[in-house]
Amino acid sequence: MKGTYRKRGCACGEGKKCKCGATWSYRIDIGLDPKTGKRKQKEKGGYRTESEARAAAAKIYVEIMEGTFSQESNVKLENFIDEWLKDYGNSGVKPSTLALRKHEAERWKEKLGRAKLLKNVSRSDYQTVIDESAEKYAFNTVSSMHRTGRLIFHKAEEIGAIKINPTKFTQIPRKRTTIEELENNEELAKYMEKEDLAKLLLSAKTSGKDLDYPALLVLAYTGMRVGELCALKWTDLDFEEKTIRITKTYYNPYGVIVNYELLTPKTKTSVRTISVDDIVIKALIDLKAKQNVVKMQKRDVYHDHDFIFAKLKKYYGYPEPKWLVRQRMLKLLKQIGMDNEGLTVHSLRHTHTSLLAEAGVSLEAIMDRLGHKNDATTKAVYLHVTKSKKKEASDKFAELMSGL
Repeated sequence: MKGTYRKRGCACGEGKKCKCGATWSYRIDIGLDPKTGKRKQKEKGGYRTESEARAAAAKIYVEIMEGTFSQESNVKLENFIDEWLKDYGNSGVKPSTLALRKHEAERWKEKLGRAKLLKNVSRSDYQTVIDESAEKYAFNTVSSMHRTGRLIFHKAEEIGAIKINPTKFTQIPRKRTTIEELENNEELAKYMEKEDLAKLLLSAKTSGKDLDYPALLVLAYTGMRVGELCALKWTDLDFEEKTIRITKTYYNPYGVIVNYELLTPKTKTSVRTISVDDIVIKALIDLKAKQNVVKMQKRDVYHDHDFIFAKLKKYYGYPEPKWLVRQRMLKLLKQIGMDNEGLTVHSLRHTHTSLLAEAGVSLEAIMDRLGHKNDATTKAVYLHVTKSKKKEASDKFAELMSGL
């Protein structure tokens, strides 16, 4: 086999009969550099005998012939991740997804060691980080972190920077729930009873700002996400059919009102059409009338992009940011003495679920209305609300049978 084999650093000069502990190395050609056209060589030492060095070189030749050989890179983990993020950012992913990957990539740098060579990350190293993270974070958080890790090391494997992908065969441990935890677990997603919801909406209508009542009404009566609400345009509303079409979501990670983006919805099932009743339609008609007045008064500065929940004071026409909707709801909750209930804007989504369940709407219909394919929280709220109805059905059956 072509190549050179030698004993490096021999001090005794005995050649093959060397007794000073010097080891054998090989140097072989592994192809041409596509950029320079010059031959590329691989050299490796540390073998006890010439036969071992030749066997190792022969293995490399087999890999070259089979097309499975990769020249592992000496790049640092941190540098490779930074380059990967650049490419990932240019692949057309959503800004919100890119922000998540950046956050998780930083976590991988810290956990595995920024200065560590990419090729030296072992499966054991990777699994240890996953195991330790599973002790601190929720399963979904660790799963997302693992997804980012797989993307990083899959790219490294694809370009031949590593031979062994450390993410393969990784298992995310699930915390085993104890009997005591199951018995004591009474926590449920926060939602409002219909009487409390009525108080909130009345407060928004009588003492809230211009957007408070219609915004909270739409959230409570449709179950849509606040990001979907802020992205709504008048073209999404069909007054005759009394429907609202959800096709986008509002994105503004830094909260600067003029720096918003409109993105595609969270999932494919999030694209949906929601039927609404006359109460919602009337509130939106009233809002449009107020908006038209402001548009005429401020037509020179109005940001006229057809938003339903457009600001009517300062930054005229810009969509109401999510953080302000949340802030306004908290202020209204305080007015009615419910600011210590742990309720949020998202609680209106759970409230919508609970009221539909109470009205006898099926879980499948509720999930479709919310744009969910599968959601454990929605199911939990639904089952909690319908528990009494199941008990009622059981009692009625027992009563029927007792008369036999």
